[in-house]
Amino acid sequence: MELLTPSYGLIFWMLVWFGIMFFLLKKFAWPVILNGLQERERSISDALDAAKNAKEEMVRLKSDNEKILAEARSQRDTLLKEARDTKEAIINEAKSKAQAETDRLLTQAREAIISEKNAAVTELKNQVSSLAIEIAEKVIQRELNSPEQHKALVNDMIKDLKFN
Repeated sequence: MELLTPSYGLIFWMLVWFGIMFFLLKKFAWPVILNGLQERERSISDALDAAKNAKEEMVRLKSDNEKILAEARSQRDTLLKEARDTKEAIINEAKSKAQAETDRLLTQAREAIISEKNAAVTELKNQVSSLAIEIAEKVIQRELNSPEQHKALVNDMIKDLKFN
């Protein structure tokens, strides 16, 4: 039962040791503990400030990224439009060159056809006239056996000629 009812001497020595321990803790331990707590509070505060600054920086960077993306999209659209315009210009130019070349080739072909036709007609006329002359010579030789017939034919031809 002594534990439940301590003696006055034990209480006195417990109070003395408590006072000594309180004094030692107050003198040596509390400043270190309080400095540690204050240092920890400062580090937590600095970490919160850094997190706040990081958050603001992230918001700013996000805004900058959105601006950069919008600008990149705008440039992409501009480049695509220029590419489409260039493509259409090249296609139109190629079409016009092809049309001009087609027209030139058709003109050359027509001229060649006309030239060949004229050459063929001339050749045909020459052959026909040669044939006509040969036929006429043969006919005349058969029909005109005498010199009087020759003279009569020449006189008829002279009458048919018209002089300007």
